[in-house]
Amino acid sequence: MGIYLVSVGAREWLDGDEAEDEGGRGAVASALNEELERRGLPRYEPVAEEEPGGWFEEKLSPPMDGFAELCRTHLTPPEQETLGEWSVLVPVSLDEEIHLPIGSAYTDTTVIAGAPQVLALARRLADVIGLPSEVPQEPGNLGLTFWFLEGEAKELAAVSPGPWSEDLDTAFYVAVHLRAAEHSLRRGCPMTYS
Repeated sequence: MGIYLVSVGAREWLDGDEAEDEGGRGAVASALNEELERRGLPRYEPVAEEEPGGWFEEKLSPPMDGFAELCRTHLTPPEQETLGEWSVLVPVSLDEEIHLPIGSAYTDTTVIAGAPQVLALARRLADVIGLPSEVPQEPGNLGLTFWFLEGEAKELAAVSPGPWSEDLDTAFYVAVHLRAAEHSLRRGCPMTYS
């Protein structure tokens, strides 16, 4: 069990027949497009299905206290909301989050953020802690989870210490947000929690 951050394929995103908790995201997709049109922006249509083995999935299990403190120290309250309060991330530039009255996996509403904005904030935090280039670029299925929790991060920290290595749980969450936004933009897919 636990909370997972996952990429969403086009078919699942557009499926309006299934309830949200069963994987269907059609109501959110439809409401998002209505709000984008209201804002004078183009509709969002996912590019394609994820390639086999090309999906993104990370388990969010380490404590988040250090990450929350990092965000409070280096981001404004609106930036903190953009980076950490979304339930759906889309590869669309949004000046402000979209709040929909549709239940999501863990809340009564759905908050949608733009991947370009999340990426910019995650890059700032990555620079602050000096996130090393050895962190997997395209982690795939649980790649960051295993890298940080199974020992590779600790091994690197022993030979290449820095601010990033002082709190590996914090570095994990910076990496997850960074790679999730990159994946969303690279693949043209939404990201969500399950």
